[in-house]
Amino acid sequence: MSALPDPHNQGFRLSQLIYDTRYRSMTIQIVAMFGILSFIGWLIGNTNANLAALGKPIEFGFLGDQAGYDINQRLLDYDSQDSHLRAAFLGLLNTLLLALLGCITATILGVIIGVLRLSKNWIVARLMTVYIEAFRNIPVLLWILIVFGIMIEVMPAPRDFRSGEASMMLFDTMAVTNRGIYIPEPLFSGGFSDFSLFGDSALRFDVSTNLLIFLAVLFGGIYGARKLKKRADTIQNETGVRPTTWWQQLLVIFLPTILVLWAMGFHLGYPALKGFNFAGGTYLRNSLIALWIALSLYTAAFIAESVRAGIQAISKGQSEAAHALGISPGRTMNLVILPQALRIIIPPMISQWLNLTKNTSLAIAVGYMDLTGTLMGITLNQTGREMETLLIGMAIYLGLSLLISAAMNWYNNSVKLVER
Repeated sequence: MSALPDPHNQGFRLSQLIYDTRYRSMTIQIVAMFGILSFIGWLIGNTNANLAALGKPIEFGFLGDQAGYDINQRLLDYDSQDSHLRAAFLGLLNTLLLALLGCITATILGVIIGVLRLSKNWIVARLMTVYIEAFRNIPVLLWILIVFGIMIEVMPAPRDFRSGEASMMLFDTMAVTNRGIYIPEPLFSGGFSDFSLFGDSALRFDVSTNLLIFLAVLFGGIYGARKLKKRADTIQNETGVRPTTWWQQLLVIFLPTILVLWAMGFHLGYPALKGFNFAGGTYLRNSLIALWIALSLYTAAFIAESVRAGIQAISKGQSEAAHALGISPGRTMNLVILPQALRIIIPPMISQWLNLTKNTSLAIAVGYMDLTGTLMGITLNQTGREMETLLIGMAIYLGLSLLISAAMNWYNNSVKLVER
């Protein structure tokens, strides 16, 4: 009787890459990868050759040329003599500012609206439903234009403050006009001098040493307060009696912070009407305010639905058990329901943050000089470098989206349930 040879001991043959199921899938993936890479390489080479034939080869030397235009809302020093790279950097900072403000505001509003959407009060629940449906079903660009138009037409002009038809708010410290909002500016009369990073390059910016010291002391106080709270939790778990530490926590946070601010001569610079406009303080243009409000309200409607779905996914037994222990409905939502619902809420909320960040590119519609208005707007028109500016803009937006996704995915993994 003859034995059949073991096919696994016959050695590797090239035909196995096609006919052997152990290797076939890998072969197909490798071939597909080389095919895609070859197509991308051909596309890039063909595009570069065509642009070179037109006398416009891909190069990025234009970023060092003089920009020649102004940026109306900026976080750092800039003038028209700076380079296009400097202008793009200022535009990127404006994009980040708008995205940060929008994400924070939209998240807070979305959580509140999502919870109220499930309210047992019929009127409150219906009002939240109307809000959500209205904002979700109207394009965000229209909301931006509506809010911008309201600010221009409804808010008083600076001359109205001189004639007495309008007055400043919050004890004459803030002025709301049709040109924007003027708020107090934090200033330091003493302490340490500022220092500059990146020298005289296009990415240069001045860093306030006083501000760094203030933030370090503040975060140190918050860390100390958390340690006190953790110690109180430990004592409560061991003895059943929780020590009173709230005043110690407040003291650890505020006392060092106030002393540091006093030592550095902290004071506020208030806006004042001079000539035909306000001077002093921090100026927030009406375009920034309109974008901030519209993007926040629009995105909050989508986040609210994610919050509602996350809360409804939690078993009702959790609420019933909390109520049986005598916990109030508000504390039940904050301490029992929402912490568990976060695992469901965060993944779709990441998508909404990404959408808000990309929707900031609509700022060009109201004249806010973000990355789209500077690099992919005026710089593109002045230099004629469409391909280069668009490639840089796409790379920046892609990088921002990946960073947001990575940060939120890390947080989502840190709060997810761990099976034992």
